[in-house]
Amino acid sequence: MRAVEKIAASLRDKGLKLTPQRRLIIEILSKDRSHPTVEDVYKQVVEVMPEVSRTTVYNTIREMSSLGEIVEVQDLSDGGIRYDTCAESHHHFFCISCRTLRDVELKMPHAAEFSDDLEGCEIVREQMTIYGICPSCRDAAKKAGKN
Repeated sequence: MRAVEKIAASLRDKGLKLTPQRRLIIEILSKDRSHPTVEDVYKQVVEVMPEVSRTTVYNTIREMSSLGEIVEVQDLSDGGIRYDTCAESHHHFFCISCRTLRDVELKMPHAAEFSDDLEGCEIVREQMTIYGICPSCRDAAKKAGKN
């Protein structure tokens, strides 16, 4: 996760003004570790700034993504593309029941070390997603099965 001020400074360095709307969107993306969609961010923005349009949120996120300040996370569901302020290569766990997505720390070799099929390829980002059922959903399913 990148600090709000670091992202804000980077945007300023790239010639962008840090409007109150942009700052709020950066804050939401930095604090919301669920890897929210544009719609998720928009819902949080309008709670604070009801006058902000969905288009403003979409354009701001698209702009920040094109500048490399946030990254798209694999599209795991029909809920839309999710975004992450952590641009470094890292991995995720996706619960197929409640659809939560969270970062996981895995000690793994680089992808190029796995296969000769990648020889000569330039890898720009590595991201693995593990699919399963989180403890909360597993416990809820067990309880439902006992009744």
